[in-house]
Amino acid sequence: MNIEPELCKVDDALGIIVGKWKPIILLHLLKNGTMRFSDLKHSIPEITQKMLTKHLRELEDEDIIKRVVYPQVPPKVEYSITDYGRSLEPILVNMHEWGLNHQRHKLQKQIERASTTK
Repeated sequence: MNIEPELCKVDDALGIIVGKWKPIILLHLLKNGTMRFSDLKHSIPEITQKMLTKHLRELEDEDIIKRVVYPQVPPKVEYSITDYGRSLEPILVNMHEWGLNHQRHKLQKQIERASTTK
């Protein structure tokens, strides 16, 4: 590994994608393409409208997603991943796979502990 710890930019990257909902929002947009606000809200029923709006604005400010407002009544707003935002896809996939492996690892450790205490 050729990363100098004092020059590490992991914190900068995490500042953009960390949050309970941001990775889920990004994965929905990567999987489904362009989505309306209401479609995103229905896809993530646990998120509040306020939190979805907040995260979408933050991701838009970082040029990770694009917001298009259509001048019609009622207003139509669509969100999609920018080309720049697509560069996060392998990172999100790797983090998802690491999370799955970590869950398995923790479960294996629990099983090993349980078997040694009997």
